Amino acid sequence: MDHEDVNDAVTAMLRVLGPRTTDDWTVRAGTLEWTCWQTAAHVGHDLLAYAGQLASGPTDGYLPVDLTVRPSASPADVLQAVTACGGLLSSALATADPAVRAWHWGPCDPTGFAAMGVAETLLHTYDIARGLSVDWLPPAGPSAAVLDRLFPAAPPGDPTRVLLWCTGRGDLDGLPRRTSWVWEAALPD
Repeated sequence: MDHEDVNDAVTAMLRVLGPRTTDDWTVRAGTLEWTCWQTAAHVGHDLLAYAGQLASGPTDGYLPVDLTVRPSASPADVLQAVTACGGLLSSALATADPAVRAWHWGPCDPTGFAAMGVAETLLHTYDIARGLSVDWLPPAGPSAAVLDRLFPAAPPGDPTRVLLWCTGRGDLDGLPRRTSWVWEAALPD
């Protein structure tokens, strides 16, 4: 995964949610405890955090910075912040040496940060869409790429449905619904 995948994920988010910015974003985002507004702000936060990690290369923790979206920001403003943060991650990925490593619960390469950025964006777009009663699923291609990079032990099946199952958002025949999960962004030793 790379910067173009991040750009595509942010574009998909804007395509799905941009027309819904006048809806009530104070409702819960799907099964999350967060509202749609909080969930979108979280996406911006994570995209910025991943860009910062990649640009600075810390080896033992996250940088001591956080994105704060003003409470008065409209849903459209929050999506604009997500766009900016996605652009920062995309730029960091486009210029990163493939050999660079930065901390995410261990050493993570640029493809890991790209996959996490895509996953956060598409999964939380799904959550927000559910909260706003919009019928939308993450696309199969990016879902498969996220599974390959972050969930190497994922079961076979439709990549979108498997990704939703891996992250506790859906059911798969014959498997119990997940109530906790962790993706594997750090590279093996």
